[in-house]
Amino acid sequence: MSRVVLKCGGAVAHESADLILQLADAGHDVCVVHGAGAQISEEMERFGIPVEFVGGRRVTTEAGLTVVRSSFAAVNRALCTAIGPRAAGLFGDEIGLHAVQIPALGLVGDPLPSRPHAVVATLAAGRIPVVAPLGVGPLNVNADDAAAALAVGLEADRLLFVTDVAGVFHDGSMLASIGAGEADRLLGDGTFAGGIVPKLRAAVIAARNGVHTEIGETAVVA
Repeated sequence: MSRVVLKCGGAVAHESADLILQLADAGHDVCVVHGAGAQISEEMERFGIPVEFVGGRRVTTEAGLTVVRSSFAAVNRALCTAIGPRAAGLFGDEIGLHAVQIPALGLVGDPLPSRPHAVVATLAAGRIPVVAPLGVGPLNVNADDAAAALAVGLEADRLLFVTDVAGVFHDGSMLASIGAGEADRLLGDGTFAGGIVPKLRAAVIAARNGVHTEIGETAVVA
């Protein structure tokens, strides 16, 4: 039996339920981490809170963190409902997902490899933990980074990023695989922009720690 951490964005969270159940039914331990990016931005705009990102991480004020939590809660409930009774909704800050605050971004954290007891116990009970990516503090944590931190801490065999794009594209073509060194180089020279940046950054960390990592159909290798 293998252990799989699956990260799905808020935009594809409900559609990911079938894949999550397929993996679980095949006998894998599956831990899910979800985002809620579009929902958070919409709610922040509705409340007149500035929407700002730096390096793929959302600048988060105290007011913004309230919106982040409520948006995560809505996505978490919906995803757990789609998965069914085996799902167990968890919030990272409540179960010990540790993070180092990034003061320049406000209430934002860079997550550390973590092995929360609640996740391990949920998996041992044959259930599927569905984790909202808040760090102890509480701190807003990028969901891609949280997934990598949990994959490393849980010593997962695989980390899957399920997204609304097929994989990592470069020079007009989708890559079957990309090495961590090449990914670092392309991230450093600004070749990539937008949502792929935090995914690839997190994937590199996981790959270098021995986790087989895929962004869509692109494998990221150490």
